[in-house]
Amino acid sequence: MEKFVAIIMAIFAAPLLIGGAYLLSLGGSPYYLIAGVIILTTAFLLFKKHWSAYGLYALFIVATMAWALWESGFYWWALAPRVGFPLIFGLLMLLPWVSNKMRGPKTQVAANAAANTSTTNTVKKSPLYYWGLLVSVIVGALLSFGSLANNATDKLGELDLTAANDDEQNVSSDETSANLGDPLSNGQQTPDGEWSAYGRTDYGQRYSPLDKINTDNVKDLELAWQIQTGDVKGPNDVGETTYQATPLKIGNGLYLCTPHNWVMALDADSGESLWTFDPKVEKNLQRQHQTCRGVSYYAGQATSPVQVQKIAGNTFENASKQCDAKIFIPTSDAKLYALDPSTGQRCQDFGDDGALDLMHNMPFNQAGYYYSTSPPVIAGDTIIVAGAVNDNYDVNSPSGVIRAYDVNTGELLWNWDSGDPDNTAPFDVNDPTQTYKTSSPNSWSVATADEELGLAYFPMGNRTPDQLGSYRNAAEEKYATSVVALDIETGEARWVQQFVHHDLWDMDTPAQPTLLDLDTADGVQPALVVPTKQGDVYVLNRATGEPIVPIKERPAPQGYLIAGEHAAPTQPYSGLSFEPEPLTEKDMWGASLVDQMMCRIEFNQLNYDGRYTPPSTNGSLVYPGNFGTFNWGGIAVDPENGVMFGMPTYLAFTSKLIPRDTLGDAETNKGEQGINANEGADYAVELGPFLSPLGVPCQQPPWGTIAGADLATGDIAYQRKNGTVQDLSPIPIKLELGVPGIGGPIITKGGVAFLSAATENNFRAYDLKNGDVLWNVRIPAGGQATPMTYLNSKGEQMVVLVAGGHGSVGTTIGDYVLAYKLGDQDK
Repeated sequence: MEKFVAIIMAIFAAPLLIGGAYLLSLGGSPYYLIAGVIILTTAFLLFKKHWSAYGLYALFIVATMAWALWESGFYWWALAPRVGFPLIFGLLMLLPWVSNKMRGPKTQVAANAAANTSTTNTVKKSPLYYWGLLVSVIVGALLSFGSLANNATDKLGELDLTAANDDEQNVSSDETSANLGDPLSNGQQTPDGEWSAYGRTDYGQRYSPLDKINTDNVKDLELAWQIQTGDVKGPNDVGETTYQATPLKIGNGLYLCTPHNWVMALDADSGESLWTFDPKVEKNLQRQHQTCRGVSYYAGQATSPVQVQKIAGNTFENASKQCDAKIFIPTSDAKLYALDPSTGQRCQDFGDDGALDLMHNMPFNQAGYYYSTSPPVIAGDTIIVAGAVNDNYDVNSPSGVIRAYDVNTGELLWNWDSGDPDNTAPFDVNDPTQTYKTSSPNSWSVATADEELGLAYFPMGNRTPDQLGSYRNAAEEKYATSVVALDIETGEARWVQQFVHHDLWDMDTPAQPTLLDLDTADGVQPALVVPTKQGDVYVLNRATGEPIVPIKERPAPQGYLIAGEHAAPTQPYSGLSFEPEPLTEKDMWGASLVDQMMCRIEFNQLNYDGRYTPPSTNGSLVYPGNFGTFNWGGIAVDPENGVMFGMPTYLAFTSKLIPRDTLGDAETNKGEQGINANEGADYAVELGPFLSPLGVPCQQPPWGTIAGADLATGDIAYQRKNGTVQDLSPIPIKLELGVPGIGGPIITKGGVAFLSAATENNFRAYDLKNGDVLWNVRIPAGGQATPMTYLNSKGEQMVVLVAGGHGSVGTTIGDYVLAYKLGDQDK
């Protein structure tokens, strides 16, 4: 047994010796080399049955504990990989089948005193070394497991949710109109029990005034109904086929889309499928995403609620009809369809028998390179459509133009192209010589609108190639990675606020801007709130673009640039920010000393000078990474209290530029991650998360959190780790490390925030005040969508989540729509 333990220790020591020496040559920690030498020496002495192995190893454990506490503090998830295997080897050495084989002094001990005889036995005496190792192992284990009781990462606090009503504050209803949302096209507000746009209204707050479900009774939520849509990821779909839809609730129906752009109308009471529109979108492996986040609703002029009819078959195949109200769906083959909400039939007067081809006037029209993944914004009788352009596939790609159409006819009203922002007069859609700008920055996320101010707000992305800045003109430099306010009537840009200068990191503004009237020290201001991938949350005056929470500039790294490239000397940051501290070697993580050491080696090999380290041919560390501290899931805002709830996520990425002449036969263009060709450029780019050899993040957890903040002051009240690894690890253990996620939250007047999103098949309700988990249920697939809530015909508050998983983050794939309501309190 002692030889077996010695061999195992020697095998473990070998990579520590080799890797530790290499790490030291890179300027890294000497611990791993020293650990390899000591463990190998211990293994040799153990093999030779020398007690000195125990003394040496006891000193090693003491030194390891001191080093681990110095590097990581009293934090279990940082201590565990550092001391786990050293303590396990110590325990193995203490087993009697090992320790009894050691050579040492012998003594004579009386064995039969009761019989008054003098017989003796020869036994081995354990020297001080044994007891030293035993004590060091016990103390090390106690310190390690004791750290479980220490909440080393969470910030605990409370939001102030005691805001009085508007009358008590003597604030006029005009000043607080943004707490309700723009009127619908028929002049009515969205009823309290409905959800008429992606963020409930065009203000994008994701806030419901319903309070039948509250912090006291949310624990009693039960599954009311569930359905499966029938649209699931197939073997020939792109990797990132994912279900991200948030349903709308209008009249008696729920309206949602599926990854392949079906539109389904469900009975809001039972979930029964009433009609399905399947536009037969062909599969195309050149798309980077196969998803749909939602549909858009135009109320028309009718004042009576929409009543959905049950229609058999695929309504795409049915004859078109005249429509008043409309449901709009953008598809992944770059079409925009207008449908009758009652029957799912195409609206014959819109475009070409109910459809628009969004590839009109594009400079390049490669199939799969342009499409809309997010629902358009509707303001009055105007529908404004933006779209996604594939990252890093080709220098010559379609335009990121934003276009406004007449909601009833499909007539092009204006076009705003960030590559040519002053020319907003509508192009002739039948003139192929009129083309938009090549590859101009696009807006792939969800927009918002304020009809009273006459402005629509678009989160802007970057120009492809994302990591190469030499292709951009001055206008593209101005509008990339920003939020821009466009005049709803003319398309002219009224103001812009940029969040990254000369973006070389794919830090697209990913989330829908949220509008509310915010009570500040300077009085009530019309506010816009937009979170970013970097973790900054910008709070601006939506009329002027001026900051409400201060914005400052700080120096940015300038090294590692390729020839002909430059980096902005300074970058902006917000007074409200969830950005993480810069990474150091001490932050590297792993399941054991070996893979932690491998992460340290890679960390020291990569170029990294903190946030905004430029991409390089050597490879650069990007942190926060391209996945984003916030992504399209964004935040939810309580407009009555002026607070936000969100899910900051922390994953480092790597970015490497590959000279064209060294690319060889490498496989390219398989999604946003991996190697993308940048056809026409001198460099391809390789992107991906910074992972250990075991496929877990190289930086220590938590990787996912939930947080609440005051929007007027910029104060973060709490930030807590969120989610367990039960669906990420081979063994389904509910260890709460705080896992990453993608998806969004909602807030209700009952003081409850709902969120799934994490890479764990769970749906949770949180106390908005302090982040406490009040309700937590397992769901059959990943919940990478934003939930919503409404009233059914009985006046019961329902909470609905689409659970279909995410192809890129690895959650369980499915096609579920889940609805919850309060259980019978009398049973």
